[in-house]
Amino acid sequence: MTRFLVSAALAAALAVPATAQRAAPAEPKTDPARLSDMMKTLASDEFGGRSPGTDGEKKTIAWSIAQFKALGLEPAGPNGAWTQAVPLIHTRLGDGPVSAGALKLAQGTDVALTTVRPDPAVTIANAPLVFVGYGVSAPEAQWDDFKGQDLKGKVAVFLVNDPDFEAVAGDDAKGRFGDKRMTYYGRWTYKYEEAARRGAIGALIVHDTAGAGYPWSTANASNGENYDIVRGADDPRIALQGWLSANAAARLFAAEKLDLADLRTKARSASFQPVAMKARFSARLPVTVERIESANVLAKIPGRTRPQETVQFAAHWDAYGEGPADAAGKTIRPGANDDALGVAGVLELARLFKAGAAPDRTLVFALWTAEERGLLGSEWYAAHPVTPLATTAANLTLDILQTAGRAKDVILVGAGQSSLEDLLADAARAQGRTVTPETASERGLFYRADHFSVVRRGVPSLQLMALGGASDMRVGGRPAGQQWLDGYMACYHKTCDAWTPSWNFIGAAEDVDLFHAMGSRLAKAGTWPAWRPTSEFVAIRAQTAAERR
Repeated sequence: MTRFLVSAALAAALAVPATAQRAAPAEPKTDPARLSDMMKTLASDEFGGRSPGTDGEKKTIAWSIAQFKALGLEPAGPNGAWTQAVPLIHTRLGDGPVSAGALKLAQGTDVALTTVRPDPAVTIANAPLVFVGYGVSAPEAQWDDFKGQDLKGKVAVFLVNDPDFEAVAGDDAKGRFGDKRMTYYGRWTYKYEEAARRGAIGALIVHDTAGAGYPWSTANASNGENYDIVRGADDPRIALQGWLSANAAARLFAAEKLDLADLRTKARSASFQPVAMKARFSARLPVTVERIESANVLAKIPGRTRPQETVQFAAHWDAYGEGPADAAGKTIRPGANDDALGVAGVLELARLFKAGAAPDRTLVFALWTAEERGLLGSEWYAAHPVTPLATTAANLTLDILQTAGRAKDVILVGAGQSSLEDLLADAARAQGRTVTPETASERGLFYRADHFSVVRRGVPSLQLMALGGASDMRVGGRPAGQQWLDGYMACYHKTCDAWTPSWNFIGAAEDVDLFHAMGSRLAKAGTWPAWRPTSEFVAIRAQTAAERR
């Protein structure tokens, strides 16, 4: 296994005293009761599910700023403000005909379509369809699914995930993209962006539950609705994007006299060639467009000796607002664990760091908007950073923590990406815990939380997300962890992700303490985490190496 090499001086700076390694787990510095109380407040009906552009947002922003002020932090937004404005567009497709050749495609059953363009209608007339395999262009892996195919004015059809997901011995793709672990190339966002870069007018991803990591009901949950940040002309988006159900894909390829199963196999070969289809794609759909002014909340503790260098602690403040009534008539989706608990964790980190010695580096505490709409608040910040990303040492993100009590381990999402994993292992060891890599890496959780917005710009990042696998609980072991995970997933993004007095917050407090320990070391000048040589982000970070000397 490749190890990250550090200088002797850096190794000494990162060393954990042997006494700390041997010490019995202490009570957490983070206050479990404070976590519970803050979650209970943010997840209350008063905040209305914290959807961007609602009264719930106004209350959430005001409440968050008040907490930071009470802790004695300073504003970290543009021009000394507590917030960074994030202009959003909210779109919803209306009803209209969609077809691929003679095949009529029903929204919600055959396709799950949205748009992120602020146009009054989507009109596509007889656009050529092109099957482009997994839609991956990865020079570092000597892989190109496009082979010079001109996509201008066409609709691209992609397979979900990346070429390595279903690869077997003998396939060219085997081992090139992390085996079962999803890489960025497997994410639907990458495929849509690559289609746009190549001039496509639309893109359809063939859905399968294993490759996507979620069923058709989740892929179709948007009901024609989407959000995006306001983008410039130099950052185009395709006119229509979405999923093609497995059933509809089978019918479409059969009508073309194409064997989709055989094409899946061929797409795992480096010699794969795009397949031009005879059918033409058409859609005529009205679009309702709403413009929303949302905001990130940003606070800081200024650095004493290296204020231009930063360490970022983050969570997202938004949830799903109101939706269809559940069986009990509830409509508010309060997002208690996702991610009111993360917000509470960031506030606890701010409290602990403010009570300690002044850091060498500036510590930034960020609460992002519109994560649930596509990581949009963090994406806006990453495109318009208040402090340079080149001198941001690390981002540490909290997004869903387990609430079943103390655990013997901590779940690591995205194992093998950066040297931050070494810091996490040290912090866990000091608590008498171990690190367990996520058990469902094919779901691509590393690419599905806010830290990814700065990751794709090269900033080493690590997230704590309990969805990565069952924790090994101190009481009940891994079966108890699985029981908690199964119970939480039944409420994921639903009205029942609500505060309850039965939750045990001491394990979540210990998780927040892991970030406090890591942050305390990162706050010292001279410590620069790095991507592993095999990470797809190492080359991006290398472009700004001179700024960190």
